[in-house]
Amino acid sequence: MENSITKQSWLLLTVLGLIWGTTFMIIELALDGITPFWLAAARISIAAVITNMIWLSSSRQLFLTQSKDWPTLILSGVFATAAPFIALSWGQQYVTSAFAGISMASVALLILLFSYLFFASEKITTFTVLGMFFGFFGVVILLGPEVFLASNETKEAYGRLACLFATFCYATSAVLTKRLPAIDPIGLAAVSLTSGAMFVIPSAWLIEGGPPSVSEQTLIYLLILGLFPTAAATFLRIIIIRTAGPVFMTLTNFQVPLWSVFFSIILLNEPFKISMIIALALILIGLAISQMSEIKKLIKINSL
Repeated sequence: MENSITKQSWLLLTVLGLIWGTTFMIIELALDGITPFWLAAARISIAAVITNMIWLSSSRQLFLTQSKDWPTLILSGVFATAAPFIALSWGQQYVTSAFAGISMASVALLILLFSYLFFASEKITTFTVLGMFFGFFGVVILLGPEVFLASNETKEAYGRLACLFATFCYATSAVLTKRLPAIDPIGLAAVSLTSGAMFVIPSAWLIEGGPPSVSEQTLIYLLILGLFPTAAATFLRIIIIRTAGPVFMTLTNFQVPLWSVFFSIILLNEPFKISMIIALALILIGLAISQMSEIKKLIKINSL
């Protein structure tokens, strides 16, 4: 099917960026009433139930060819859901939601790096190298000198590292997914979330004990996290890629950190450091430079 970028494509892209951008604010609010591992477990479990119901009702086949790779599929699912959700939930106990959102902007840069390292067909260009330089310099500024100091007085440094570990997980998942044989995207989402749930629930039980009782307010936050940024966003992403193409989809990388900063300052009244503005600018510049050729193609296609 030929990709066509329409007004609806831009609307869906904006909605997706908005949903993902609010995720960090909702996590921040939910953490007031639940522990981080059980927050991740609830979020994944709710989304897993929804996606499995939709996938099973469609009677779609998971693997579209005779080739199957269950170990890579399950590992990809853990790195796409359980591992980063735990890292973000734990890390956001000690950092602002704006920090978490900005750190996610580096995922695209890591994917470029990992693709070059693990796929011989991937070529690295001058723009890619220059973009990575800007982006990773921004990440260093975002982490701050506290990360490199041996001090146990605050866990903020560990929270920052946890958020960056989440970006590593997302990028790793993207590389693993690329290695998979042809697979149904809805089935992929369902199995990924199920794999994540099977990993995070025992982990939460082992580390934090049995599931805690939560207030009605916290339950609402958990439902929002499971329904929108986890389940609904998955289907929006599939629709955008199928109709407008994967290059167009990458534009969400520029939206998410901006929305997260907006909600962090306006609704949560969180402090925002100058260093975070500099880091955000460098990471976004790095993204733009590294994806220059793709963006040019997108502009050319959209102008036809």
